[in-house]
Amino acid sequence: MQPPSRRTFLALGLLALTALTACTGSHGGNDATPGNRGPLPNPDEPVILRSIAATDTLLAGYDALLAGPGGAQAAVLQPLRAEVAQHRAALAYGLPAASIPPASPATPSAGPGGTPSAPPSGTASGAASGTPVGTPAALAALERQTAQARLTDLAAARPPLARLLASVAASDVLHAVALGDTTPPVAPPPAATTPTEAPTAPPSDQPTAPPSAGPSADPAAAAVTALQGALGAEHAAIYGYGVVGARLPEDQQRTDARTAYAAHEARRDAWQRLIGSLGATPAAAAGGYQLPFAVTDAAGATKLAAHLETRLTTVYADLVAAVPGPQRGTAADALRDSALRAHRWGAADPAFPGIPEPLPTPTATTP
Repeated sequence: MQPPSRRTFLALGLLALTALTACTGSHGGNDATPGNRGPLPNPDEPVILRSIAATDTLLAGYDALLAGPGGAQAAVLQPLRAEVAQHRAALAYGLPAASIPPASPATPSAGPGGTPSAPPSGTASGAASGTPVGTPAALAALERQTAQARLTDLAAARPPLARLLASVAASDVLHAVALGDTTPPVAPPPAATTPTEAPTAPPSDQPTAPPSAGPSADPAAAAVTALQGALGAEHAAIYGYGVVGARLPEDQQRTDARTAYAAHEARRDAWQRLIGSLGATPAAAAGGYQLPFAVTDAAGATKLAAHLETRLTTVYADLVAAVPGPQRGTAADALRDSALRAHRWGAADPAFPGIPEPLPTPTATTP
């Protein structure tokens, strides 16, 4: 499924990584097949409708705040509300019009053929008046709660929808931060050593070949391949942060770089354990990596850090779609953490973290 059009991410020429195959098909399942009298039921529909309902509550919260004490902060609130409206349109894409709840006046609805229409300019008062949102702090808390609610449905969703839910949940958390919420995310460890209901993968000394796009692709092999990709991305990020730290002055930014470096080491170690528990050999780090651009000063170092984290959001969004349900929460946590770090390093906050416009595949290099 391709969400509504949005600005392209940073150029992704990063560090000997091959982009994982993105799940770009619609999360809908309504195509009729020969012999059927009508469209097939969409098994994702209950999950989608729950997420749309939560999104409508958020939209009503924005509208209530904008119509009241938040009117003076419209410059901050309006762009965030517009992104929430994009989330609704993306979630509703492909559903039969009859099953989609009515949108609020300022919320884009699906146009002809299920294509989301552009949101109208301006703001309308909330469709659900009485929403208990009277301050930006209350709206930030609602964004956080909505993000968590979306993640509880990850295991029940099919892969493309799971990827979208994880991306939208990460955006919800970025909205909470923009609204002033500094609460650190509460998450489990980066990955379990022995996953519940993990797929059984054949032992191998090399990463498994990329999964095919057809329905016969081996889920176990696809999961191992995706995990190897995540591990490779962490190897590259660790190398990149070594360069970042060396170019920053001894101040808060360097402290932030050290913290990020340690977080990526922890992710790397977790993926190595998980891959080993699946009977595969974790891919080793390369001897060196080609940087996407020259880094000669502090400005270049912060740009590289933002680039590293932005690239990782794509890797982890794809990982959510590639691994079994019980492991998706861990991948979604990694997506959210990278989105937050990218924000701190000055990257733009997209409406759909980790789901970029189609871009050229990065070229692997050797030192």
